[in-house]
Amino acid sequence: MSLYDRILVPTDGSAEGERAVAHALDLAAVHGAAVHALYVVDTASYAGMPLEHSWEGVGDLLRDDATAAVDAVEEFAADADADVDVVTAIVEGSPSREIIRHAEEADCDLVVMGTHGRGGIDRLLLGSVAEKVVRGSSVPVLTVRLDGTVPDGPGTVAGTAERTESDTDADGDVAVEGGPTG
Repeated sequence: MSLYDRILVPTDGSAEGERAVAHALDLAAVHGAAVHALYVVDTASYAGMPLEHSWEGVGDLLRDDATAAVDAVEEFAADADADVDVVTAIVEGSPSREIIRHAEEADCDLVVMGTHGRGGIDRLLLGSVAEKVVRGSSVPVLTVRLDGTVPDGPGTVAGTAERTESDTDADGDVAVEGGPTG
């Protein structure tokens, strides 16, 4: 019995989001799990558009972006030779609510999603889909910093606060050898 059978990875199709996709695919390969790639078309953010813009045209563009994003997850899995089954879905609604709903309805064991690590006024003004999912999900959530940085200070792993440039690889991932003490 493996720890994970189904891993949900919400995607927005961005290059930064590939970090979260890569983590999800790596975990799925190790655990023999399937990856559920989900794109949520955020219809609420387009509700205030002027009527002269055709919703049909905008909707088609958004669905095209969504299809490209979930197809990219399938291609990423194939290119990585990960031998991971990828199930794709595109839904419309509030991103955080739809991610939580999909994770629960698809009986996922883990959600792996990116976070931009915003703080202060940016988080207050923009909100955080990842934070809302973490707070509202009954399914465990693994967040992946999309900018590749690790914050210093309280809550960091012992020995990581004084990390140097040479302690990270080209992608900004921590190169750990022998645990926290190095």
